[in-house]
Amino acid sequence: MSEQGKGRWPGQPGKSGRPGQPGRPERRNEQRSQGQGRNERRDEQGRNERRDEQGRTRNRGTSGGPRQYSASAPSQRRRSADPSRLAAFETLTAVSRDDAYANLVLPGRIAAHRLDKRDAGFATELTYGALRQQGFYDAVLATCVDRPLDQLDRPVLDALRLGAHQLLGMRVPSHAALDSTVSLVRDQIGAGPSGLVNAVLRKVTAQEREAWLDQLAPVDEQTGAASDAALAIRHSHPQWIIRALRQSLANHGRPAEGRTAELEALLEADNAAPVVNLVALPGLGDLQPVLAAGAEPGPLVPGSALYRDGDAGRLPGVKEGTIRVQDVGSQLTARALAVVPVGSAAPGAPGASGDSHAPERWLDLCAGPGGKAALLAALAREQGATLLANEPAEHRARLVENALAAVPGGASAADAAGAADAGKTWSIRCGDGRDLGTEQPEAFDRILVDAPCTGLGALRRRPESRWRRQPSDLGPLTELQRQLLDSAVEALKPGGVLGYVTCSPHPAETVFQVQDVLKRHPGLELLDTTGYLTEVAPALKDAGSEPTARSADSGNTSQLWPHLHATDAMFMALFRKVES
Repeated sequence: MSEQGKGRWPGQPGKSGRPGQPGRPERRNEQRSQGQGRNERRDEQGRNERRDEQGRTRNRGTSGGPRQYSASAPSQRRRSADPSRLAAFETLTAVSRDDAYANLVLPGRIAAHRLDKRDAGFATELTYGALRQQGFYDAVLATCVDRPLDQLDRPVLDALRLGAHQLLGMRVPSHAALDSTVSLVRDQIGAGPSGLVNAVLRKVTAQEREAWLDQLAPVDEQTGAASDAALAIRHSHPQWIIRALRQSLANHGRPAEGRTAELEALLEADNAAPVVNLVALPGLGDLQPVLAAGAEPGPLVPGSALYRDGDAGRLPGVKEGTIRVQDVGSQLTARALAVVPVGSAAPGAPGASGDSHAPERWLDLCAGPGGKAALLAALAREQGATLLANEPAEHRARLVENALAAVPGGASAADAAGAADAGKTWSIRCGDGRDLGTEQPEAFDRILVDAPCTGLGALRRRPESRWRRQPSDLGPLTELQRQLLDSAVEALKPGGVLGYVTCSPHPAETVFQVQDVLKRHPGLELLDTTGYLTEVAPALKDAGSEPTARSADSGNTSQLWPHLHATDAMFMALFRKVES
């Protein structure tokens, strides 16, 4: 529906409530003489509009079916948007219009509308639920709208998705979901589109969620199996991602038996609301006040916590940056890189590349927005090392600087030149990581390449990504990953350690990249990645939870999974550069 819905539609009543010019007394008398009593009016199309004694209109529809009263009298209907639903609507609008990320927009909208804990929780579930289940809701809406969904104005479609989630995915009574969504549209888009939204959502209420699934995504009656098309609707993932995740399970060594059920478990985990993961920066953060405020100790990694009770930004230490919101999978990869001995020392023994008395130099090659960099900087500070955080985009470099500010002894991007020589704990370089190997060859003892990727392992935290990514994105991303890896190998000292990390399990971004970099650089050896991960997280050794390992001649890679480890699907491979 177009923006003219905000104004007056053709044929809309004037101030007198009748089409055209204001009504005259003689006209009103004439209408009464023709049988149009005080409870009868004319609508925008000139049809009689009957009201009952409470002022409610009869909904005639266009199908000739039985007449129905609307949900409430005009005096009882909402005329403005509910703040929590408005925060969700504004977030979805930013996501669809500006390609924004909900996790970056929603906190600001919650603050702007001054939502309390309960309303903030409602807005969060409404926003993320509508985004995660978009594929299913669009399939439902497509059967209820008389035109292709892409012909609807984006704000109208966003509002319909919010209404559908309240009706089919939340415990919101139907009348409340309808009334609040129509009021939201009337307030934010216009009166005209509110009628369309009301009519469509009433059709959505015709069936419960399971009935819609049976209609739109049936399973084989004999085998119980679902096609990829049915899985795409049932679990709200594009079909190409479903195929990629199935391939990922196979390539990362998950057992063939029961793989269909495991794939569905993985898809379900993508659609579950993740618990907030917290980390205390080593030597700087204190988890005790956080635990006292309602958090619980993290089961996998020491120094971590889980928080299930509202806005983590209000917890002690979060604003100061010494307590950070960070997925435990990301925490594991940073900690694992920090414990691998450098040099030719045997695993577990002390060792250092180059001058054993010089402090180690660490590099985060793709540091933005700064979460892993902050943890690495704190670890480097404890070990007497220095960290260079590299980020090519200036605005993201500022985010890195903000993240690192909690770690004492740093240098901003403007002051980075000579920072390592001046004894600074951390410094920032704003530049292309693909050039750093040439500019600083064999300069770093530890390098993290947390490469740009499709993000298929973080869909539960960034649900909008599944609707933006395309198979065509793989080619440019894997080429960029290859170039960053080559630069990192060049920048690594002999005996130094390189960690390659992605938040995607896609084979093209993970195991195939590892195979290719080992072929291009015979001086690299693959290490026991799973061994180092379990060293920093002994709980991973528990039965059934050890990360998947894909073995090579000299080592292995590790893949974490949301349905097994309650982390993002983080991939890691650790390498050592053989000394000259």
